[in-house]
Amino acid sequence: MTILLFGITKDIVGQPTLSLSHSEAQGLHTAGELKEFLKDNYPDMKKLSSLAVAVNSEYAQDEHAIKEEDEIAIIPPVSGG
Repeated sequence: MTILLFGITKDIVGQPTLSLSHSEAQGLHTAGELKEFLKDNYPDMKKLSSLAVAVNSEYAQDEHAIKEEDEIAIIPPVSGG
């Protein structure tokens, strides 16, 4: 499973994409489970006010099912002025 990272999430992980092995991805069935996995493995993500997940270019709710072949992106909170 390949996850695209943007903004601060890219800085936290240290690269623009995160590739999970089949065994790591096997336990991830929903967007919410993926967010918890990221927070557990990259504790600085817990400091973010929110994390959005996009699956195949559409925002996904926590209960949205994910598959290894999906295009998954993590979108951090955005601020501007």
